[in-house]
Amino acid sequence: MKDVKNVIDKKYNFDIYKLEENFNIEMEDDTFKKIVKGLNLSREELIKYTSRIKDSALELKNCKNCKNIMECKNTMCGYVYYPSILQDNLVFSYVPCKYKKKLDNDMSYQNNIFSFDMPKEIINASMKDIYTDDKNRLEAIKWLTTFIKKIENGEKSKGLFLTGNFGCGKTYLVAAAFNELAKKGKKVACLYYPEFLRSLKERFSDDYKEIFNKVKKCDLLLIDDIGAETVTCWNRDEVLGTILQYRMQENLPTFFTSNLSINELETHLAYNDSEGKLKARRIIERIKYLTDNITMIAENRRK
Repeated sequence: MKDVKNVIDKKYNFDIYKLEENFNIEMEDDTFKKIVKGLNLSREELIKYTSRIKDSALELKNCKNCKNIMECKNTMCGYVYYPSILQDNLVFSYVPCKYKKKLDNDMSYQNNIFSFDMPKEIINASMKDIYTDDKNRLEAIKWLTTFIKKIENGEKSKGLFLTGNFGCGKTYLVAAAFNELAKKGKKVACLYYPEFLRSLKERFSDDYKEIFNKVKKCDLLLIDDIGAETVTCWNRDEVLGTILQYRMQENLPTFFTSNLSINELETHLAYNDSEGKLKARRIIERIKYLTDNITMIAENRRK
């Protein structure tokens, strides 16, 4: 038994020696040494974490010459593995770098956006990226630029019924304006209308009321591709009619994009019966009250 104990003691002492030796070697590295000096723990305790502190030092070195988050070489992009003391214990966590913090701050406006079935390109739309080389787009761009200034100045403004051909960029233009105002704190909603109706119908037993009220009451609302949906009495009268009535009463800017003209939309909403024609007329009158009307026939860039 005595021999076994001696073997164990020798191995333990050897392990301690190797830890100390590795620690001393790493202490020759300026970054490693700087981390250690910032930790108010005993040398004996720090030695136990040599390999992990070394990992932190390596990640800090990666950060030193990094120019943007796309160049990040660390284990978790945008973060550095770094130690800190918590209740007298050494803990390691991933801390966001300056580029990650800036990115998060720049994208924080998206918390103000409720987007439903919109592609990533539309969600990230920006006024600085819109193309102005097609003169047929200029009227809509000028209108939206003026609208942004009015809202920023606290002025009242109508929304926009923007009609035009496929692929001319109607949705992108409105979404870009909305994103600019979301950065100023406005709560906005962008809905691909046909899919929104389908999904809303499926939500009757779930969060129907919550979603419906979020759309109805948001500061700015885009109903995208109206006229592409299959019309029913429910979605025309209970959904669209209710939303428009509320927003008309509260003077909330409401936007529409469509491949149909306002007259063609009325025919679409009429649903082929006399009562439907009357109700479609009411919907159209609300849309006219809420919006200015611009037709944009421009190059189809989806080709």
